[in-house]
Amino acid sequence: MAASTKISSVFRPSLFKDKVAIVTGGGTGIGKAITQELLFLGCNVMIASRNIERLAHSADQIRNDIKPYNSRVRLEHMQCNIRNEEQVQNLISTTLTKFGKLDFLVNNGGGQFPSPAADIRLKGWNAVIETNLTGTFLCCREAYKQWFEEHGGVIVNIIADMWKGFPMMSHTGAARAAVDNLTKSLAIEWADKGVRVNSVAPGSSIYSETAAANYGSADIFNSYIPKVPAQRLGRVEEVSSCVCYLLSPAASFISGETVKVDAGASLYSTMWTIPDHNKLPAYSWDNDSSVAAADDDNDDSGGSGTKSKL
Repeated sequence: MAASTKISSVFRPSLFKDKVAIVTGGGTGIGKAITQELLFLGCNVMIASRNIERLAHSADQIRNDIKPYNSRVRLEHMQCNIRNEEQVQNLISTTLTKFGKLDFLVNNGGGQFPSPAADIRLKGWNAVIETNLTGTFLCCREAYKQWFEEHGGVIVNIIADMWKGFPMMSHTGAARAAVDNLTKSLAIEWADKGVRVNSVAPGSSIYSETAAANYGSADIFNSYIPKVPAQRLGRVEEVSSCVCYLLSPAASFISGETVKVDAGASLYSTMWTIPDHNKLPAYSWDNDSSVAAADDDNDDSGGSGTKSKL
């Protein structure tokens, strides 16, 4: 069993008393921080992931850690591949059966791998798009159809810093940009049903042990620091507190928005460096062979007039 983790929040402990939330990918990284803070605030939580063994281990750890702060909350877990429509339907219906209602949906589940765009095979592309975009859509749709349409609710989608493109992660950049647009669409379509929909975009400099393990090294995060205005890495708790704010009544007049949690890095710089090259020369009308050919075509060899130049 891992060492106990201190759990706290900037919000009052009973903020989400008797509320119910689903957090996909809620057993690791940012999702785990979101789950812990929701529990601290009195919310009952269902967490879901494809890897049931890792999820079960994490759930046990979270239950143990939350006891000193709030022993009355419930944490349930179940296996769910968010790319699978039937499993998503089952996630929502099982949550409703166990808890009797649903107040919040946090679409944190996702995944990607670093690769140059030219090397991404269709199978890999589809897997990332289906996980990050289709999976988010399925969870939103099923939560709406099974509960939110009649009772209202709040959705927060976790996306990424893709505002300047996402070199080496073009698949997830495309998917996350689509979720940003999906967030806006659903916020309008479902407003009359009492549903708010927002997104949170963590910067690439948010450090978690899970992310470091996925990328094979923690060193990559240190390279981000000079490109972050705060000159430090972000913490997963700084993302979870933003999510809890958007779920809370304090954000009741906010919908269709994406909040960036990146210390202004998306305004400041890019993580991508373009090597020196001369592959994109300036265009010159004087040397354009197509223009010269057009001039020849327009020349009336039988007349004495002068050619005009485009």
